[in-house]
Amino acid sequence: MTVALMWEARAVDGRGADLLAWARAQHLAGTPLRRETFRAPQDRVLVITWWDAPYDAELPELPEPDGALVGRPVHRWRFETVD
Repeated sequence: MTVALMWEARAVDGRGADLLAWARAQHLAGTPLRRETFRAPQDRVLVITWWDAPYDAELPELPEPDGALVGRPVHRWRFETVD
């Protein structure tokens, strides 16, 4: 089964580039099948990682950034593939 972990954060106004650089520099304790990083208006950053694991497996996730970098708590979602 493939599990996708989504991590999304919104930077403090004007710090979108800093948040993007921070997210891209984060190393995980494991190697996902795939990892993609996205940015969006309003200084938002999204990271999706795909893992070959059961839905409820303990998987490495990106941590919370420094509070001075984000304007609200990080949002996290977990999805599994379907046939």
